[in-house]
Amino acid sequence: MTVPFLILAAITIAGAVAAMTLRKLVHCALALAVSLVGLAGLYLDLGAQFVGLAQVLVYVGAVVILIVFAILLTRGDEPASPRVGRAVSGVMISACVFGVLVWAVVSGGAAQGTAAPSLAPISDIGHAMMSRYILPLEVVGLLLTAALIGAVVIAMEEKRRTK
Repeated sequence: MTVPFLILAAITIAGAVAAMTLRKLVHCALALAVSLVGLAGLYLDLGAQFVGLAQVLVYVGAVVILIVFAILLTRGDEPASPRVGRAVSGVMISACVFGVLVWAVVSGGAAQGTAAPSLAPISDIGHAMMSRYILPLEVVGLLLTAALIGAVVIAMEEKRRTK
C-alpha cells in the first residue's frame, strides 16, 4: 500500500463515519461530500481518470449540492450550536487542506515536468454525449432544475403557513 492510498482511504472512511454520526443534516451532507471526494481520489490513484472525474462532477458537484439545497430550503431554523472551538477546528481543517494541496502539487506530474496521458477515450465519451446522447443529457438537466424549483416552492409554502 502506498502513502497516497492510505491518505485517501483515511479521508474516505473519516467522511463516511462523520456522515453517519453527525447530528445536523447539513454537516452529514458535507461529510458525505468529503467521503465521495476521497473515493474519487482513490479512482484517480488507480488510473481511472474518467470515473474519478465523473465521481466529482456527478456526485459531489450535483447530487451532494442538490441534497444541501434541499435541506437548506425545506428545513426550519435550528438552534445554533455552541461556538467553543470553532476557530481552532477551522484553522486545523484549513491547515490540513493546505497540506494536502501542497503535497498534490509537489508530487504531481506537472511539477516534475512529465507529460499528461492521452485523453482520447475521454474525448470520445464527451463527443458521444454531445451528439448521440444529447437528448437524455438535456432531460436530466431539466429534471434537476424541476426538482430545485419544486424544493423552492415547498419551502415558500411552508414559510407562508408558519407566519
